[in-house]
Amino acid sequence: MNQSLDVYLNNDFVGSLSRDESGTLEFSYSDEYYKNGKYEISLSLPIDDRFSNDFSDDFFKGKYTGTRVEAFFSGLLPDEEIRKKLARNLGVSEYNTYSLLEAVGGDCAGALSLFPQGVKPKPQDTKVYVEFLDDDKLLRILKKIKKRPLLAGDDGYRISLAGAQNKLAVGYLDGRVVLVKGGAPTTHILKPMIAKFNDTVHNELFCMKLAKLMDLDVPEASVHFVRDKPYYLVERYDRDIDNKGIVTRIHQEDFCQALGILPSSKYQFEGGLDISSSLDLIRHNFASPAKDQIKFLNLIIFNYLIGNSDAHGKNFSLLYVGTKPELAPAYDLISTAIYPEIEVKMAMNINEEYIPEKINIRHFQKLVHDTKTAQTAMENQVKSMSERIVDTAKLLKSDLELEGISSNIFNEIIKVIRSRVEYLSGVKHYAGK
Repeated sequence: MNQSLDVYLNNDFVGSLSRDESGTLEFSYSDEYYKNGKYEISLSLPIDDRFSNDFSDDFFKGKYTGTRVEAFFSGLLPDEEIRKKLARNLGVSEYNTYSLLEAVGGDCAGALSLFPQGVKPKPQDTKVYVEFLDDDKLLRILKKIKKRPLLAGDDGYRISLAGAQNKLAVGYLDGRVVLVKGGAPTTHILKPMIAKFNDTVHNELFCMKLAKLMDLDVPEASVHFVRDKPYYLVERYDRDIDNKGIVTRIHQEDFCQALGILPSSKYQFEGGLDISSSLDLIRHNFASPAKDQIKFLNLIIFNYLIGNSDAHGKNFSLLYVGTKPELAPAYDLISTAIYPEIEVKMAMNINEEYIPEKINIRHFQKLVHDTKTAQTAMENQVKSMSERIVDTAKLLKSDLELEGISSNIFNEIIKVIRSRVEYLSGVKHYAGK
């Protein structure tokens, strides 16, 4: 007997996700959405059949089975260890995407939600109900999500989010963290410290603020404390707030979902996304492809310079703000190179090179068209960012310290940046291990 979940985009009924007795997932658009839908829930699951010849899966009037269904809906769930914990708590297999979404699919990233058949999302009240969190309750929640990720709060609403680390979906009002109730959208993401790594909170804050100073598109971020424990707070980019303060969810998907790549293959060396495919995705599908390709390549350069080896395909996303998507603001920017426990190999190689210390400007030039104009423009951009970033990072450190925000991590990140700049310029050469 087939099981089924209803899929909604905000309050619009999109279609159904079903599972047959063999465990195979099928997604089908509703007849009404098929005729009148503004856009598909994923580029890998188009409403019409314009891409039907590009996939081995069967297509019939907006109906899909196979890997790309699993890839998209599995991408709504957490990764790695958090997914395993969630599955253990629910008593199901970590590979059982349907059962996991049945439990926690009511509030996903962006504007998508999944409910048992016949259940509708609650209509959003114009009045938003919030609960201010004192230190004791916030500490209890942070402790709870380490053991029970993505499960509901005390009175039945979900407060935790998907991803590879623990995080909370919250509001921020009058300088205080709040829980948002009644099905209203949250506005911020709260990340506590990752226990096994040193001061990830100040690491991410520094990298995000540095990115903004380097003219990259990033949401506002800040650091706060509950008792003596720091946490990172960042505005959600998948939300729109009008001049009356009404918050609306914006649909999004990550690059792996858009290309039908399973989360388990998010790293290029495991069969995942590469830079060339990412650029093709932007070129063929985005509203402003030339602008967003430049923005994407600037992110690749920046991630290299700060030592972020974890910039995989799930850390780049599409935002559906019009009839065609655009590149979402950057997030999860962190210097992994300061942690010896983390793999040195980059998530996506640069012209077939995964080891950062072996990379020079010529590797970056090969990412663009083989013309003098394109390669000169790429060389100039790499040099421009390299020449600015060290001094900018030093200035940022000083400014943060004047605000009373300090961490030994800042000097470690600056050291990594200086080293990467030297490798690119040829001052320092890779000697191997």
